[in-house]
Amino acid sequence: MPSHEQLSTLLDPDGTVLLTVECQQGVVGPDSALPELAREARSSGALANVARLVAGAHDSGVQVIHAIAERRPDGRGANRNARLFRAAERLPVQQLSGTTAVRVAAPIEVAEEDFVVRRLHGLSPLSGTDVDALLRNLGCRTLVVTGVSANVAIPNTVFDAVNRGYAAVVPADAIAGVPSDYTPAMIRNTLALVATITATDDVLACLKRPRR
Repeated sequence: MPSHEQLSTLLDPDGTVLLTVECQQGVVGPDSALPELAREARSSGALANVARLVAGAHDSGVQVIHAIAERRPDGRGANRNARLFRAAERLPVQQLSGTTAVRVAAPIEVAEEDFVVRRLHGLSPLSGTDVDALLRNLGCRTLVVTGVSANVAIPNTVFDAVNRGYAAVVPADAIAGVPSDYTPAMIRNTLALVATITATDDVLACLKRPRR
């Protein structure tokens, strides 16, 4: 874990953006298409910690971006080149544009100044979306990555952020995957090699300052 001074330098509010990944009702909500993942996100405290980080970012004037995965009802433009995508087409809850499934899930609160960026394809919110351009226009240097899942979307997001020149910070208690022991293994063996691993309380301690 980095020292408070090291983390504070990384998390300068003027150059930091908080990203929530797929924290939507159809993924982590009570009527999730992926109930095992939804249970893990809630029982582990990860979703509650994401909500705490979002609230802390709002209080500190740190920009928040919510990355949502969805698909058109006709499926046009969606990937079908991996088993994951083909399985998603058969799930009882579909992440269809305009439905409650693609709304940000409670207890996360979306503020007026937040961005909600939606993608219709792929595995990462930074690939083929507006997120990278927004980050550059916002002067982002450090991206705090939260949400689900530690199996696929979170590592994809971290790799894409690092490849694009951002410093990635991952609060280990604000991401979730399945099974429950997979997340710490992913963090220890993969994410720790390319991102700064920390905890929600440590991030919040660095962000605390009056709203601009």
